[in-house]
Amino acid sequence: QVQLVESGGGLVQAGGSLRLSCAASGRSFSTYAMGWFRQAPGKEREFVAVISRNGGMTYYADSVKGRFTISRDNAKKSVYLRMNSLNAEDTAVYVCAAAQYGSSWPAERPYDYAYWGQGTQVTVSS
Repeated sequence: QVQLVESGGGLVQAGGSLRLSCAASGRSFSTYAMGWFRQAPGKEREFVAVISRNGGMTYYADSVKGRFTISRDNAKKSVYLRMNSLNAEDTAVYVCAAAQYGSSWPAERPYDYAYWGQGTQVTVSS
């Protein structure tokens, strides 16, 4: 099993940048594709980005493509989300997740994931 803890959220002005981190505990981190989701009040959980287990492939939601970058460091058992050009629509709780074994690519649905963190709040103000 995997335990995931996000950090790096906070309050940022529109146009600013923020980097989120997700630290994993346990072994076999490198065997999981890792994703980021977000959920704003009154909205469904929304896929943001996913990275393959070796970091060789990434896939992004259209809403963040070109602004966000997902990366991972398997030696540190961590996955990151660099967010640039933030706007109010990016305000949400951001959650990292480890994909279900055998999930297809790209894993962009919540049911593709087996383990979830508790999330970190990102608030973008103008």
